Amino acid sequence: MRERLLEAASELFYAHGLRAVSVDKVIDLAATTKVTFYRHFKSKDELVVAYLERRAALERDGIGQAMKQGDGDVEATLRVISEAIGAIACAPGFRGCPFINAAAEYPDPDSPIRKAVDAHRRWNRATFEQLIAPLGIRNPAEVADDLMLVRDGAMVAGYLDEPAAVAASFLRSSQAVIGGGGGSARS
Repeated sequence: MRERLLEAASELFYAHGLRAVSVDKVIDLAATTKVTFYRHFKSKDELVVAYLERRAALERDGIGQAMKQGDGDVEATLRVISEAIGAIACAPGFRGCPFINAAAEYPDPDSPIRKAVDAHRRWNRATFEQLIAPLGIRNPAEVADDLMLVRDGAMVAGYLDEPAAVAASFLRSSQAVIGGGGGSARS
């Protein structure tokens, strides 16, 4: 039942926004009761965090597969990631990054939702840093920050602009960031 509630929440939260969806709507879509809901989740915030953690796990799996497929080749890995971003952005119902959307709806940095967003973003930065490590860039943390900015831009552009151009733009931008080493020489 927990999985069914998460499935319903995922569908509704992504399509309509976190605050716009009530617990009652999730319960209705999952075809269950309030008692059952509260057995699995103490609050709506707990459900939102579980939804974000589920989305984070999917993204971690996808990027992990891209890194495995790239087999240590940074450019090949970025190409796989860019293709995935392009495919996601062109999918019907794409509404941007669920983490950026959640942060917009929950501005309090101490809320459990923002903490889940922040944890995922830290993971993303660390993964970008790990990805570029073989390049010997002197300031990998700054370059990882730049890659996060490119990733965030791709997520927003995929929703607001022409989704079909997102993959190519992400790849070009990532290559430029890495090629520039974030403005500093490589070691």
